[in-house]
Amino acid sequence: MSFFKTDDSWAGLILRVGLGTVMFAHGAQKLFGWFGGNGFDGTMGFFTQKMGLPWLVAFLVIMGESLGSLGLIAGFLTRFTAASFVVIMIGAIATVHWPQGFFMNWFGQQQGEGYEYHVLVIAMSAALVVIGGGKWALDTVIARKLEKSERVSGQPVMRTA
Repeated sequence: MSFFKTDDSWAGLILRVGLGTVMFAHGAQKLFGWFGGNGFDGTMGFFTQKMGLPWLVAFLVIMGESLGSLGLIAGFLTRFTAASFVVIMIGAIATVHWPQGFFMNWFGQQQGEGYEYHVLVIAMSAALVVIGGGKWALDTVIARKLEKSERVSGQPVMRTA
C-alpha cells in the first residue's frame, strides 16, 4: 500500500472533511485567537510555561491542528496528518484530560473536560490512517504521479506495509 494511495470512497471524504473542520476550529483558536482562543503567543505561553511542554511540541500541536487540518480537508498527507492527530490527542488525554474522566463537562460540575472528544478524534483518525483520504483527495493525484513515475523509470516507489 502506498502512503498516498486511497480508494474512491465517500467514507474517507466524509471522515477527513468532518474531522478536518472540527480540528481547524480548535487550531484556529490556538493559532489566530479565533472562536475565543488565546492565539499563537498565548497558546505557546500556556503550553510551554504553564504545562511545561517543550516549545517544539507546542509549536507542532498548533501547526498540526491549524494548518494540518486544512491539508486534511483537501486530502493532502491524509495518513500523516491523521496519525499526528492520534499523537496530539493521546498527549492531551495524558497531560490534561485523564483526571476529569471520560465525559465532557456538560453540566459544569467537573473541574475540566473529560476525554470523550479525544477518543472520537483518535477513532476517526485511525480510520483515515487505514483507508486514506477517499474521494477527491489530493493524495490520489500524488499516488497517480508516483505510479506513473515508477512505470516510466522502472524504479520502485517507497511503499508502506
